[in-house]
Amino acid sequence: MALLRKNANPEGRMSLTDHFREFRNRALIAALAIAAGSVVGWLVYDWLVDFLTQPLQDLSKERNSEFVKLNYAGITSAFTLHLKIAMWLGFIVGSPVWLWQIWAFLVPGLTKKEKRVARYFVAAAVPLFLIGCYLATWALPKAVEVLLGFTPDDAANLPPAGDYFTFCTRFILAFGIAFLLPVFLVGLNSARILPGRIMLKGWRIAIIAIFVFAAMMTPTPDAWTMLALATPMVGLYYLACAFSIFMDKRRAGRGRSDWMDVPDDQASPL
Repeated sequence: MALLRKNANPEGRMSLTDHFREFRNRALIAALAIAAGSVVGWLVYDWLVDFLTQPLQDLSKERNSEFVKLNYAGITSAFTLHLKIAMWLGFIVGSPVWLWQIWAFLVPGLTKKEKRVARYFVAAAVPLFLIGCYLATWALPKAVEVLLGFTPDDAANLPPAGDYFTFCTRFILAFGIAFLLPVFLVGLNSARILPGRIMLKGWRIAIIAIFVFAAMMTPTPDAWTMLALATPMVGLYYLACAFSIFMDKRRAGRGRSDWMDVPDDQASPL
């Protein structure tokens, strides 16, 4: 389809209808990837539940066996949770596909070089997303412990299962999405939208925004959980600034001979 459009329109221009059609096709591919990952999530549901409820089991062993138990209220609640957790894992498993579809739609990768750069960004985005999710699993037990620590010693806590698993899955996804920050910043820089010096100049506002985001995504009264998310985000932000400034200087040194501006049928300075 893309080849036919390119042959019919050598300048690579697309009408609004074409943009909507491309968005529909890419959204469909992303949805199919998530659906395929959800099948995996459905099959390993028991393992996922054991993994996510491990903090509760540890707390119950420390205090007493009846301290905390999940409450499955309603006949359909267990099935609904099974489906939601399966789709949550499908979102993570399908991340290489939907990240690529988002990037390919937002960035005009019309030339071979631009498509190659887009692949590099996705190759960086996928491991960063997964690292963020992994870091969340390391911080999750502490967050659960702090929140349940407000329960009186002589009382039991029976949280709705839906609320607990929603908290855990959103907590993990928030970490994964937060780690995509440098990829999108460098992407904006590569698209000549956000220069590196402007990015670095606004470091105060960026750090405040990062800590506000971290506080919203980690709704616990302790500062430890918020710092667990904000600290790596600040480091990734400065890394993106450094890389963007380097690329800006490299482009400025070459002037109009930037390798991204060289046609595909000509040799680039690289």
